[in-house]
Amino acid sequence: MKLLPSRWLKEQPNENEPISETKRLRKRLPKISPKLFIYFTIAFTTVVLIVQAFRPTPIPVDTRRLSRGELQVSVNAEGKTRVRNRYTISAPVDGRLARIELDEGDKVEQGAVVARIDPLPLTSSVKEALGRLAEWRAQRQGVATQRPKPANLEQAQKRIQAALATQQQAEARVVQAQAALEQAQRDTQRAQQLQTSGAIPRQNREVAELNQITKAKELETVKLAAKASANEVEVARATLLVLQQEQKDPDYLLKVYDARIASVEAELSKLRDEAARTNIYSPVSGQVLRVQKESAQFVTSGTPVLEVGNISQLELVIDVLSSDATKIQIGDTILIDQGGDIQAIKAKVRRIEPSAFTKVSALGVEEQRVNVIGDFVDTAKSLGDAYRVDVKIIIWDGKSILKAPLSSLFRCGQSWCTFVIKDGKAVRRLVQVGRRSDFEAEIRRGLKEEELVILHPSEQIHDGSEIKLR
Repeated sequence: MKLLPSRWLKEQPNENEPISETKRLRKRLPKISPKLFIYFTIAFTTVVLIVQAFRPTPIPVDTRRLSRGELQVSVNAEGKTRVRNRYTISAPVDGRLARIELDEGDKVEQGAVVARIDPLPLTSSVKEALGRLAEWRAQRQGVATQRPKPANLEQAQKRIQAALATQQQAEARVVQAQAALEQAQRDTQRAQQLQTSGAIPRQNREVAELNQITKAKELETVKLAAKASANEVEVARATLLVLQQEQKDPDYLLKVYDARIASVEAELSKLRDEAARTNIYSPVSGQVLRVQKESAQFVTSGTPVLEVGNISQLELVIDVLSSDATKIQIGDTILIDQGGDIQAIKAKVRRIEPSAFTKVSALGVEEQRVNVIGDFVDTAKSLGDAYRVDVKIIIWDGKSILKAPLSSLFRCGQSWCTFVIKDGKAVRRLVQVGRRSDFEAEIRRGLKEEELVILHPSEQIHDGSEIKLR
């Protein structure tokens, strides 16, 4: 028996099997070569890819579901801490400052000596002033030796009294001599009459005339004596006046010495006070914040030596834009970010300074800024003096507020818009936005709770675009 090829056997139909319609059609179709089949497959794949490329595909987006919750509007700024009551201790006098043994952070008690100035130059000045004071006081006491002695004054007064008595006697003799002269003149007149009538001899008349001349000369003599007595009185009085003037002359010296003594006493009081202040004391209990003059050196009065303060009494100094300062109220909450998952430290606004100042920003723009002062509500153990902090000043806090992420909102003209997802497509909505925080905004109209909004909508998304959630 002769074997037939297997291909021929396959192509030969089985006489016992019925021939199907598919096999009949296969016999009628032309045979396709493998090469042609490969070309056909490549062409079909290319057509499919082109169709898929030009067919609109859903845009993958991130979404957020709207909900109600707390919304806080804040002013974000940088601030720093500072000790509320900071004391700068300065040198009270000129002198050589001894080396300060205290370091930053050391605790000090009120009244404790924190620095010393060499007292020797000041004590020497005190002794010198005491010497000058003793000298001026001694010279003032010596003024009394320049005055006339009381005995001289008494003697001058007695001399005046004696001169007055002599003057009175001389004046009495003048009166007496005047009376005697007048009597002699009358006697001479009678003698002349009697001698003319021949009652008496001529000799008696001459005797009377001689007596008149004698009395006239005696009157002149006593007048001269009275005048001399009056001059003696004037001389005695002048002598007393001179002595009295000499008694008053040293009074101006007393005023001079009194002024010098007062000046030295004032200087001595100042020097004693300065000598007593060579020890520098701490005005409060606290810690040393800064040592400005550590080494021994000569300092002048008023030179800052060190700073002390109570580090537990801190306050916040936050400089904000003047436009933001108008929104802040006294009592607003301040949150201090500590980074990570650490809970923020809470403080409150105590004062808003009334005067603004100009500050150049990092971009070189001049800005008007205002200092906001805050008090800590929570204990700030991790903070010290002059620490930089990032803060949020809460200017508005709302509960149960319908809010949307700021990243889902965009400007459409003068209004705000967003995209919501409905039936797998983006639907543009016009919304009314209220207050805004750093990441969220209050939605007053246009959206409902539980709706999905698209985050960071790109320019590819339009109203009706197919959306695919990531």
